[in-house]
Amino acid sequence: MIRKISYFIVAIVALFAVKTPAQAAGNEGEMMPFVRGNDGAVSVDATSATLSAKLTAAGFEIVGTYAPYANANILIVSNAALQATASKTELGGFGAAQRVSITEHNGAIQVGYTNPTYMAAAYQMDSDLASIKSALKGALGDQGEYGPPEGLSAKKLNGYHYMIFMPYFDDPNLLGSAASHKEMVDRVEANLKANLVGVSKVFRIDIPGKEEVVFGVAMTGNGEDEKEKDDKWLMSEIDFKDVRSTAHLPIELIVSGKKAWALDSKFRIAINFPDLSMTGDNSFMNIMGSPGKIQEAITIISGGNYTGEGKYAN
Repeated sequence: MIRKISYFIVAIVALFAVKTPAQAAGNEGEMMPFVRGNDGAVSVDATSATLSAKLTAAGFEIVGTYAPYANANILIVSNAALQATASKTELGGFGAAQRVSITEHNGAIQVGYTNPTYMAAAYQMDSDLASIKSALKGALGDQGEYGPPEGLSAKKLNGYHYMIFMPYFDDPNLLGSAASHKEMVDRVEANLKANLVGVSKVFRIDIPGKEEVVFGVAMTGNGEDEKEKDDKWLMSEIDFKDVRSTAHLPIELIVSGKKAWALDSKFRIAINFPDLSMTGDNSFMNIMGSPGKIQEAITIISGGNYTGEGKYAN
């Protein structure tokens, strides 16, 4: 009930707002969430294999792959430099991986990847990750950044939220806690292996020099009651432009010390789709149940008992 009321309030604010979030960026916009690589050839599988080799040659490790639906594949990459940067800031682990998508759409093989400098600003990291962006461009090509009609400046990204009542980066959701870091990590590993509540592991990165592990997870829903947490269903609602943003997936959770955390999905979705409208077709209102369903599932994975939006009982 609280979730529905809060979305209703935000919807009213949106209806009377003078500018949309994308328009509010104005002339200060500099960056967009994704970069278009060189188009692939032959097939998604063949392009994935070619790009995997190029990424490895460029010094990246393929830490996981994910095919969330037909005609799409995602390569999750990391390296020592990304992980070292991630270790320097609180919650920096959310930026420890970059995601490369290969998607067949309208007869073409599109290659896209997350923009490291955009992520670095949004996730308040210690570096702008310019060298990472350069390495990805060398391996994948660069046909320009894409996503919303206008970009966002580093300053705006550093304190980004979609609009009033919506969360910031530093408003993560606490999912659960344990007696030790090892116990928390082992619990998440076991529950992901069991595909508990339709959540399974895509990748794991152990952040060097600190008790922090990042998990990328696949979300599947069984039937109408669970569809709102399902990756395929969610992307069918929000990823509708001609140039696909498949590299939004997968979502992450972090075990830091004895606790498990995740970015609020209202932030995680908005940062990659900042021009998503609040109402109408392909809008936040269409996915109003998704953030709660996602949080409930990953709270269960972390051993917590979900008690409502933003809350758990261990």
